[in-house]
Amino acid sequence: MPRTRFRTDSRTRFRTDSRAGMRPLVRPRTRSRAVAAACVLALAGLAGAPVPRAPAPAPDPAGIRWGACPEKPVPADMWCGTVEVPLDYAAPAKGTVTVALARIPATDRKKRLGSLLLNYGGPGSPGVANLAADPKLFADLGERYDLVAFDPRGVGHSEPVSCGGSLETETYADEDAAAQLAALRAVARRCELASGPVLRYIGTVNAARDLDVMREALGDRKLNYLGFSYGTRLGAVYAAQFPGRTGRMVLDGVDTLTEPLAEQALASARGQQRALDNFLAWCAHRKDCVYGTNTRSARERVEALVTRLDAEPLIGHDGSYVTGQDAVGAIGSALYAKRMWPDLADALAMAERDHDPVGLLQLGGPTGPEPSSDGGQDAAGPGTVPADNAEAALAAVSCADDPDRSNDTASPAAIEKELADLKDEFLKVSEIFGPSRLMTVLACYGRPAGTDFIRKIDRPGAPRMMLIGTRGDPATPYEWTEETAKRLGSAVVVDYKGDGHTGYASSPCVREYADGFLIDGRLPAGTRSCPAGE
Repeated sequence: MPRTRFRTDSRTRFRTDSRAGMRPLVRPRTRSRAVAAACVLALAGLAGAPVPRAPAPAPDPAGIRWGACPEKPVPADMWCGTVEVPLDYAAPAKGTVTVALARIPATDRKKRLGSLLLNYGGPGSPGVANLAADPKLFADLGERYDLVAFDPRGVGHSEPVSCGGSLETETYADEDAAAQLAALRAVARRCELASGPVLRYIGTVNAARDLDVMREALGDRKLNYLGFSYGTRLGAVYAAQFPGRTGRMVLDGVDTLTEPLAEQALASARGQQRALDNFLAWCAHRKDCVYGTNTRSARERVEALVTRLDAEPLIGHDGSYVTGQDAVGAIGSALYAKRMWPDLADALAMAERDHDPVGLLQLGGPTGPEPSSDGGQDAAGPGTVPADNAEAALAAVSCADDPDRSNDTASPAAIEKELADLKDEFLKVSEIFGPSRLMTVLACYGRPAGTDFIRKIDRPGAPRMMLIGTRGDPATPYEWTEETAKRLGSAVVVDYKGDGHTGYASSPCVREYADGFLIDGRLPAGTRSCPAGE
């Protein structure tokens, strides 16, 4: 994780983070680092006994040849393949990109509706690995659809990008702004050198065009699609580019299409603070809540914990430690799913009462998949995925999608003033999450200008689709669902009153609406609500 720190006053140290303010990975909710660890354990549990393989399906009309998957293990009926897409759609002669797919055939072949493409979010989340880890969530959909996941270009097994190991810079808090900005520019250059030609053509606009190639290769007249978090942006961009080829589409945890980078960061800080306040209200009803029953003082005590740990990190018996900003990251991770709230309550109690960082460290978890037994992520050679791919892809796609970024030609003093002018507004929204979100205005410093296509999407005649928003979502605020519905003009909104990021995995009511549309074409008019606490 990047550790560049940028001092704007004597109180607060701001850290640039390639993932801050951008959509994290999902499973099909946002995949926090702790959930990634759970996924690794789940995969390990599947490896006990060999499962007989179903026969490989015949090649698709466009020649996708299905075979064994690179992930180990996988469900018995899951097969993988590849499709070639243009590197540059404006100049096809430049070559192609190999995109990896995985498919689990529909169990009811007589009533099969075609393919349902899944995107788990990120940007940077590998679809092949996610489908291998947890296909059961989509069992009802899998009766009528072939479940198809894919690694978007630059991700996973689709010519993965890298930044030579990590996005971490080699600067320190006491270095001046010019040195820190130069370090950010150097990291961007390192990503370019380590990634190869695909980096220049990464991003949602090209990924949506890739989706259309996949649709045709799979033999489907229209694209049926279920996307989570960042995957909602990908689905919306596809519908904007190919309205006549858009079939049944459900978007859950809706990303913004219109807000400038600074506004996105501010909305993210507000959403995270809202989720933390909901957690503290829940904790106040537990007998052993370390912060007692007063939610206002509870928020102040969390703020004090972060400030204290930034000044003096919490050190464990084994030498591991947690800074204030590390604590912010761990808290933010746990807010993505309500079932993780008891672990968050225990971790905060350990930090406050026992001065033990282990609970917060466990919430933080690993930053990516662990190496597999055959060499895995860190092994050299063809077909392996760089350990920093998820982080590198997240930054690359997010920056390619956004035309608003810090001016690469502006002086360090001007950029420092820009941050200082924004600081009070971010701190007003959240003393805890505001500082790290503020620094995302520099997340794309040194990278090429992004596209303005997404910002200009305005399709009141787009095909009707379903958008799902969660009121307590810490990553994609509910307001973004409403904004995107207006931009698309013909969307039905499902208003989930619960907490956590995305609703499909946690709410039977949400699943009933989504599956009803995808399977039977039932799309109610207006906004529909699903209660919390199911």
